[in-house]
Amino acid sequence: MSSKTSSVSRRSLFSGAATVGAVAAVTAVLPAVVKPTAPVAAALPKPTRGGGYTLSEHVQQYYKTTRV
Repeated sequence: MSSKTSSVSRRSLFSGAATVGAVAAVTAVLPAVVKPTAPVAAALPKPTRGGGYTLSEHVQQYYKTTRV
């Protein structure tokens, strides 16, 4: 009786199976994690006489945080 020796060890077999399982788990969860992108606001036209500062919502929020 001759015994066949496998070139794949038991450790590498289990390591490969664990890797495949981890990849499968990540791909199953990944679509639930992706958030839809927010719509892009339309760009305001540039002023004709220079300038261009607008008191936007995030600037107003910054001013609220700097009040003492």
